[in-house]
Amino acid sequence: VPQGEIARVVTLDTSGTSGPPKRFYFTRDDQELTLEFFRHGMSVFTRPGERVLILLPCHREGCVGDLLYTALQRLGAQPVKHGVVRSLPETLETMEAERIEALVGIPAQVGALARYAAAKDRPVRLKNVLLSTDHVPGSVAANVAAQFGCEVFGHFGMTEMGLGGGVECRAHAGYHAFAADIWFEVIDPVTLRPVPDGEYGEVVITTLRRRGMPLIRYRTGDVSRILPGVCPCGSSLLRLERLTRRLGAGVRIGADELHLCDLDEALFSLPGLLDFKAVISGPEDKRRLRIHAAVLDAPFSPGADAVARAATGIGSVARAVGDGCLSVEAETEKVADWVPMHAGKRTIFHEEGACR
Repeated sequence: VPQGEIARVVTLDTSGTSGPPKRFYFTRDDQELTLEFFRHGMSVFTRPGERVLILLPCHREGCVGDLLYTALQRLGAQPVKHGVVRSLPETLETMEAERIEALVGIPAQVGALARYAAAKDRPVRLKNVLLSTDHVPGSVAANVAAQFGCEVFGHFGMTEMGLGGGVECRAHAGYHAFAADIWFEVIDPVTLRPVPDGEYGEVVITTLRRRGMPLIRYRTGDVSRILPGVCPCGSSLLRLERLTRRLGAGVRIGADELHLCDLDEALFSLPGLLDFKAVISGPEDKRRLRIHAAVLDAPFSPGADAVARAATGIGSVARAVGDGCLSVEAETEKVADWVPMHAGKRTIFHEEGACR
């Protein structure tokens, strides 16, 4: 299309995608497709009149939070723009002042918010929470559900696919794909051929109605599988299993690989832990894993020893430690508020930078 029809240009240079920066172009019609998906997806668990807090980037026209705001208005809900969490006390005050009934946010941030509210004995009850923009650890979803007394849903989307890809229904049996706009395949990353439904591989997308910059068999780098059969909710739409890892993002430790999702499940299950940063250093036969954790300034929060034990309890880590090719260290920082350990998609870092 002519450049004059392009309404939004996004350059990806800090997300989880690998390789050089990529630039993507969207027309207004392309963004309308995202609005359509957001409206239908949110209607699964949002009712007209409900007050929904948006804890995503939302102050630039055409960004994810701005589009979600418009979609929720079309649904008849009452969205409240907030932006990503910068201060736990301020966000909690907004939730109380605005009488928030549901929210959409980043998993680690919403998990920290739930723990902070509980620690300060300021109970907040929500109806629903949607976690998006990064993979959703089961330990975080369980914590959010328990602390806010709500049902937690997951969303899968990427800028490249127009932000909307798939969302969970109340059966919580995988992401229902936005099949009207995206053709999903799961391929063998070596042969590049599709694998049978039910087998794991790399998720590949082809956009069906995109005009500004169509994508044909675009490799996402995400690992999942197509779930066979009909969803318990009765829908026959294609379903993807919840994504947890990316190709090439694991760290070799002995005979195994360590993925961030493994650390997430182990560490976010610790009471009082808000966030952490994991750094790997050293050669493959003598790795060193260092974990810096931010924890609530509370007596029940874990110390460095508890964080290290939780990490060592992961099967791949335990085997590598036992073989003598990995050492695990941890340090904790008690915080009154909270600052994210890393902006953008979370990952394991090499001492000199992000681990790919």
